[in-house]
Amino acid sequence: MTTLPTPFPAARYRFDWRVETPIRLPEYAGSTLRGAFGNALRRTACMTRQKDCKPCPLYRSCPFPAVFAPAPPAEHSLQAFSQIPAPFVVEPPAWGERDYAPGDTLGFHLVLIGRALSQLPLVVHAWQRALKHGIGAGDGSASLLRVSLVGEAAEQTVYDAAEGQIRPHSPGIEPPPGEAERVHLRIETPLRLQHNGRPIRPQAITGRDLLVTLMRRVALVSEFHAAQRLDLDYRALAEAAARVRSETALAWQDWTRYSSRQKQEMTLGGVVGEWTLRGELAPFLPMLYLGQWLHVGKNASFGLGRYHLAP
Repeated sequence: MTTLPTPFPAARYRFDWRVETPIRLPEYAGSTLRGAFGNALRRTACMTRQKDCKPCPLYRSCPFPAVFAPAPPAEHSLQAFSQIPAPFVVEPPAWGERDYAPGDTLGFHLVLIGRALSQLPLVVHAWQRALKHGIGAGDGSASLLRVSLVGEAAEQTVYDAAEGQIRPHSPGIEPPPGEAERVHLRIETPLRLQHNGRPIRPQAITGRDLLVTLMRRVALVSEFHAAQRLDLDYRALAEAAARVRSETALAWQDWTRYSSRQKQEMTLGGVVGEWTLRGELAPFLPMLYLGQWLHVGKNASFGLGRYHLAP
């Protein structure tokens, strides 16, 4: 297969805030934070103020859709795309409702991918507008203290509110070399894998389901946001994935969110817990490593499908 871009253009940033007025976040704040970010980014970047982006003459050049809801290619040699993955992932605070009082510190992470990395100044400004405007039940507010690049071993401050400038830094992920016949995943937020449009429950899920979904996500992100199309033999890789053995200790976890677009509550769920893969994993190791930043499965931009590779 064509090798992945090295280093792979993605980075995890930590945003630290000082709460100004009380903030109450729901048990899973991924949708709340993502919605606030999208609204603020649109207010910041949109020039025409059209209600719908697609008819806008700036649709394919405006930074709002480029970051939040990128335009699919008009033509593609493999298939017609109605949508493509967004080049960001919101990673909210850990599961559980939280109340933040004035003076408390609120922290969460944001992963940026590919070309979205160059939009970091705009992204930071949009987040500042989002939390100044109000977030969560009661529209609590907060002021940004700093933004840090989160590395494997340390964090590097790349934005300090007292300075007001993005500091030079080098984002990117280097999957480590090596081989393994066993990989252990600790799945932290609901992983939604689907078959024929229906979510796969813990008792039916397979290693092939995970690896094929991850392979497709990495390939799409690499092509559309990192400008490198991977020449993958999907059939051979899917057959190799089917030979991987799974040992799971997974449970189903539901999550309810309100969709402002569909004007209704939606119940989304997925598997969480421990998952061990055994077999010939060499073709999948770089993708499994990157998946710790990219997430996998449905609604990844909400922060779902987050996992860590355990020692």
